Order: sequence, then C-alpha cells, then structure tokens
Amino acid sequence: MGARCSKFSICWFQSHLKATVLESSDFDNGGKGEKQTWPSFTEFSLEHMKAATNGFSSDNIVSEHGEKAPNVVYKGKLLKNDHWVAVKRFNKFAWPDPRQFLEEARAVGSLRSERLANLIGCCCEGEERLLVAEFMPHETLAKHLFHWENQPMKWAMRLRVALYLAQALEYCSSKGRALYHDLNAYRILFDNDGNPRLSCFGLMKNSRDGKSYSTNLAFTPPEYLRTGRVTAESVVYSFGTLLLDLMSGKHIPPSHALDLIRGKNFLMLMDSALEGHFSNDDGAELVQLASRCLQYEARERPNAKSLLVSLMSVQKEAEVPSYVLMGIPQGTTSPKQPLSLTPFGEACLRFDLTAIHEILEEKGYQDDEGIANELSFQMWTSQMQDTLNSKKHGDTAFRAKDFTSAINHYTQFIDGGTMVSPTVYARRCLSYLMNDKPQEALGDAVQAQAVSPEWPTVFYLQAACLFSLGMESDAQENLKDGTNLEAKKSKH
Repeated sequence: MGARCSKFSICWFQSHLKATVLESSDFDNGGKGEKQTWPSFTEFSLEHMKAATNGFSSDNIVSEHGEKAPNVVYKGKLLKNDHWVAVKRFNKFAWPDPRQFLEEARAVGSLRSERLANLIGCCCEGEERLLVAEFMPHETLAKHLFHWENQPMKWAMRLRVALYLAQALEYCSSKGRALYHDLNAYRILFDNDGNPRLSCFGLMKNSRDGKSYSTNLAFTPPEYLRTGRVTAESVVYSFGTLLLDLMSGKHIPPSHALDLIRGKNFLMLMDSALEGHFSNDDGAELVQLASRCLQYEARERPNAKSLLVSLMSVQKEAEVPSYVLMGIPQGTTSPKQPLSLTPFGEACLRFDLTAIHEILEEKGYQDDEGIANELSFQMWTSQMQDTLNSKKHGDTAFRAKDFTSAINHYTQFIDGGTMVSPTVYARRCLSYLMNDKPQEALGDAVQAQAVSPEWPTVFYLQAACLFSLGMESDAQENLKDGTNLEAKKSKH
C-alpha cells in the first residue's frame, strides 16, 4: 500500500506541473515520444580517441586539475558524427584488470537517461583505459553555486537541480546501479539547454587506486568512515550535503548545519543572495529533507522515491526553461579553458614543498609593502625590537630550512602583536606543511588572506594545504582564484 501511495503521489504531481521540469516517468530511454535518439555503447580504438582529442592535447583538457591530475578529462569530437564528447583518461595503474574495466564500462554504458551525462563508449587497449561520455558545455554545479560571475543561481533552479538529481539517482537505482561514488557539486553538469545532469563517471565501481570519497572527512557518510563501503544510504547522505550546498551557496559541513537546524536557526543556513526569493515554508521543507538525509543511522534516511515525492511538491516556475533560469543562451557551448598556472601555482598543484620554499625565499617581503609597515610611526620600544628580532631569527631559520625553529620564532613575532605581516604567516604556513601539519598550515594561509585579501600567494598556499588534506575540489578552486588575481594584477 505504501509503495502504491508513493507511486501515485509522483504521478499526481507530474500531472499538475508543467512537463518542462517533471518527466520522471519518461526521462529514460528517450521518453514516450522518442525525443532523443541515444547512441549505442561503442568500444572505440585508441587511434579513434587520439583523433578525437587532437592526440590528447593539453588544449583539450577540461578537468579541474589540468594535465597534472592522475585522471584527466578531455573535450573531444567524434569524427564519424561530429558529436562532442568528454573523454576520461585514467592513469595506467587505475584499472590493471582490463576485463573488470570493460565489464563496468558496459554496465554503466547500458544506462540511458536525460538526467545523466551518459556513458557512450570506452577504450581499452594496452595500458590505456578511457571512458567516453556526452559532453556537457555549461560547467559544474560547484561553479554556478560557489563561484558565479554574472548572477547567483535562482531559487527555482536550485529546487530543479535537487529534483533532477533525485530523478537521476532513482533511475540508476531502478536499473540496479544504486551506488554512486563521491557525489558532490562537481559531479553535476549542465547541458546545452541548461538542464542539470549527473556525471556517469561516479557510477563506475572503484578502480584499484580509486577513492569513494575524495572530499573532506567532515562531508563523508559516518558508516563509510566505519566500514569503508559505499551503500545506497551513503548516497542519500551525500545527497543531503548537496541540499545544504544548494540552500547555502556554500560547502557547509553537515555537523555545523545540523547544529543550526536543531537550534531552529535554519535561516542562517540560507544563501544571503536568495533573501526575499523564497518562502520560509519552502526553506523549512528543504531543510527538513536535508536533515532526514543526514541522519546518523543509515536506515533512518529516505530512499530515492521518497526524495522525489518531497521535491516535486516544492518546485517553482516549472514552465520556465532551465537556460532562462540559468541566464545562458540556449544551445550554445562554453568550453572550459584549461587553467594556466604560474610557477608558484604549479608548485602548489604538485605539492612540491621545496619549490614553494625557493619561491617564497626569493620573493622575500616585497608583498608586505603598505601592510607590515603600518606601525612605523609607533615608538620603537624594546618590545618592538624584540618582535623584529624574532622575525629576523625566523627568517634565518627559514632560509636554513630549519622549519621547526622557524615556526617557534615566527610564532613569537605573531604573538608579539606589534606588527602584522602576511609574509610571516605564509612562511609559517609552509613550515607547518614541512612538519606535516596541514591543518595548522591552512589556518595560517587563511590568516594571511585576512590581512591581504588580494594576495595570490595565500590562495596558492591554501590550495597546497587543501591538497594535503585530501580536499582536491576545494584546492582547485583556490588555484583558480590565485591565478585570476595574478592575472588581474599583471594588467595594472
């Protein structure tokens, strides 16, 4: 009876809302009217893939980490039909067993849905392991939520993203692929029409060197921390973290969000850019759904069908196409340019601490001008002289690569409180990294940013710290911010 009721509820909501948004009964396999002809799954030759990607040219890279990443995604064009595709190239150690790779690729490649960036092929020759998926031109949810340029994502579009994602997960579950690895805002892509789609890459079972969760442990389902296994309930937990992202426009740790919810301070969660654009009832309903998804006990979380029922009832502006809500031209592509990093950015991406040290040493204190000398009108007391001596001793230790002593001396300088130097924070940050203390290092990089908000160095250092902490997506965004600031400075 309960199952019938859920199914009825879904159908009822579909019949009362416009079809532009809700097509959960026919969004797979082309729909009733065969709106889309899906390409059959193909096993491509390596030569074909080289031709499609211009020989795996670095100019074709569209993945977040560029060519330094272990697994790189390229934009390519299939010569036989001129279709744009995304080609994921694994490192040679990722799938040592070609049979396992082919079995997984064929299984995921059998899925066809308008809610997925579908897997349309693969290549398995020698040590090469490639996946070929539909290309999504309008970037990731993370870009549109956390790093928007023209306009914040509208409330109606955020609700639609949640619904489409729930539909994608429900479809995959109905086809026996309920497990999705590392569901996050970087796995949701936008197609030509501005519709959100779930990347098919996360449906592949882990390869030998894969991780189910690459993000901060604070966002990882509690049962995964205990067992190391992904379950359908783990995916729902990750869905809950995405609901928090959509509501807040930030990547908030679930524990912090739940504290606010329990304290009935849920409005503090909401993105300030949304003020006046949603009702308290709608906000409360989404918050309640997120808290259900984030239950500590996996069995207390809703399933995908239940998510659908809840999300269908809150949809807004259902008749407005996604590209209008997103503010993008319909049917156009905006291919992502590869990130061009400076030597400092490259060193942080590689986590090459020796190179970072050399660059910081060479830069000296030139970026402190106008900041560290603000107190030059103060009386030169003995206390100030002691503070300057601490900095001098710290610099000597830093130059000699005695990073433990450098930490001690720079700490004395900072605690003295008579002068402020972002460079000292940067140097102590690296010293902490050299001593395998990434959390303390990240704290210093953030402090340096507070003192000098437009200093590219602090964003690069934050990236290095985040890479060390396993927060790769966040690290990449900091690399981007640092690069953009450096480019802005060079224009002036």
